[in-house]
Amino acid sequence: MAVPLSIKLADALPAERSQMWDLCRQLGVDHAVASVPEGPGHPPPWDFDHLFRLRQRFADAGLKLSVIESAPAAIQEPIKLGAPDRDIHIDHFCQLIENMGRLGIAVICHNWMAGLSWQRTSMHLTGRGGALVTGYDHSLLAHAPLTRWGEVTADELWENMHYFLRRVVPVAERVGVKLAVHPDDPPISPIRGIARILTSPEAMKRVIDLVPSAANGVTLCQGTVSSMGVDVPAAIRLLGAAKRIFFVHFRDVLGGPARFVETFQDEGQTDMAAAMRTYADVGFDGYLRVDHVPTMAGESNEKPGYETLGRLFAIGYVRGLIDATNNRDKE
Repeated sequence: MAVPLSIKLADALPAERSQMWDLCRQLGVDHAVASVPEGPGHPPPWDFDHLFRLRQRFADAGLKLSVIESAPAAIQEPIKLGAPDRDIHIDHFCQLIENMGRLGIAVICHNWMAGLSWQRTSMHLTGRGGALVTGYDHSLLAHAPLTRWGEVTADELWENMHYFLRRVVPVAERVGVKLAVHPDDPPISPIRGIARILTSPEAMKRVIDLVPSAANGVTLCQGTVSSMGVDVPAAIRLLGAAKRIFFVHFRDVLGGPARFVETFQDEGQTDMAAAMRTYADVGFDGYLRVDHVPTMAGESNEKPGYETLGRLFAIGYVRGLIDATNNRDKE
């Protein structure tokens, strides 16, 4: 008999109460994923009181703050790039993790996309029925100049990753927080002179093996893995066999590393039902949120990938797949 899924459904929510908070509760989503505001007018991202107030706002609305996504750029960028002051920023990252542990916030989703975060060349492509989707076309950047960071090699990024993990993983272990690194999106290297190193399931496995620990794992972003041109269920088996998938972004694309468009969750190139069955087979019991949904009729596209109607559709679709997976052995 198949192992039943015990996925914890989550959604990315703003730090202040919004309609989406209430919609999530109505849809049976119990866990919140939130970023930590930073910059002028905000306390340091690692500040305990700030995290405490953020957690309590969600708790008062019936939601549990379970994932911080992404690690604040002001902390992470100097670490990724090996800046002279990186040790100070690693200390701040450790303070953030320690305070998450004190507050029972289980997972931090971080990434190693140095200098340039996730990239799209268009936020206004036409998808099914006129819905608006995002896409990436690497050829449009063929003549783009280097960024202000110049050339950054893969060897440098791996060395900096190893340095970071050696310092941070023991802290995460001690306080019970899980590190979930996100693959590079798009999974193509380099982009404007900056290498991308997490462009395959094997590279994600290498991160796990750099500092082996039950606290060191991955965010399996299905859309990014799909755009790698590999079999998503196979990637789930590779990374899930070691129980190192802590967080899932449930989305899909059409295309490969150099050119792709995002899709509704039910029309991409991945067998999403097979993916869900594979999560059950590897015993995944972490957090899953829908990600990068199309903008639907009547919506403004002010927040590409994060408008409301597509998220409602996607959450319903996920709940249907979970039910189908858990009932597959029943007549």
